[in-house]
Amino acid sequence: MRYVQLRAFHHVATTGGFSRAAEALHLTQPAISDQVRKLEEEYEVQLFNRIRRQITLTAEGEQLLAVTRRFFDVEREALELLAEHRALREGNLRIIADAPHHLMHILGRFRQRYPSIRIFVKSGNTETVIESLYSYDADIGVLGELPTSQELTVLPLSSSPIIAFAAHDHPAAAHDSLSLSDLDRFPLVLREQGSRTRGKLEQATAAAGITLVPAIEAEGREAVRELVAAGAGIGFVSAAEFGQDARLKPIPLEAAAGMTMDEALVCLSTRKEGRLLRTFLTVAREAATNTQS
Repeated sequence: MRYVQLRAFHHVATTGGFSRAAEALHLTQPAISDQVRKLEEEYEVQLFNRIRRQITLTAEGEQLLAVTRRFFDVEREALELLAEHRALREGNLRIIADAPHHLMHILGRFRQRYPSIRIFVKSGNTETVIESLYSYDADIGVLGELPTSQELTVLPLSSSPIIAFAAHDHPAAAHDSLSLSDLDRFPLVLREQGSRTRGKLEQATAAAGITLVPAIEAEGREAVRELVAAGAGIGFVSAAEFGQDARLKPIPLEAAAGMTMDEALVCLSTRKEGRLLRTFLTVAREAATNTQS
């Protein structure tokens, strides 16, 4: 028994004829007929009933078809697995994040498994992240909220409260916590319009009847951090993004509705089945599960 004989039998049985099998395998009909005939002769078995131009499977043919279905299913799975690993030996993954901090443990794990994939990470606020995904300028986004659009696939990463922070010698640093009504006592360094952190902070203060007026408006988290470290005022960030900075003191904000940042990985749903994105999301799920446990 040869592979080409089993393949010929299987395609005749599944396509319903020798001509269709020949088309599927890009062979001639006589070649297919010859392979099936040799298989039958070698094992002294009739696999097809041939009546005029019609063929049907015999009982033995039905039994063999059940076996070849499993055989060729396994072959297909093996080919898909090998093709996936070949595809992941090279390629580029473009990520845009409102806070790259949330990616560090995921990127480390992904790089260990797929060291040949080049990863590009850039920063942007919520609007920039969404625009980059829809314009195909990025493959994966990291957002400080959970989008509700069905066009986006969302993988939650973490949830943390918004806090204030100030330089250690700033008057606000003397406080163990701040209420929303305390905020107008200090100069504020806020991020640009479109920042989700700023948006949630302004929503919460507006609900409390407070209007925030920035002394300085800066684009990007790092610009805010440096201005605050220089004593220009107090800034705001999610607790998970504060990190370690000996120049700054984190200051909890007293409970306020909507003051939680839910970080999530997002990608276009139409692209999530691509090998590279699917693999990255799998690694991200594993990392998120290990972090939560």
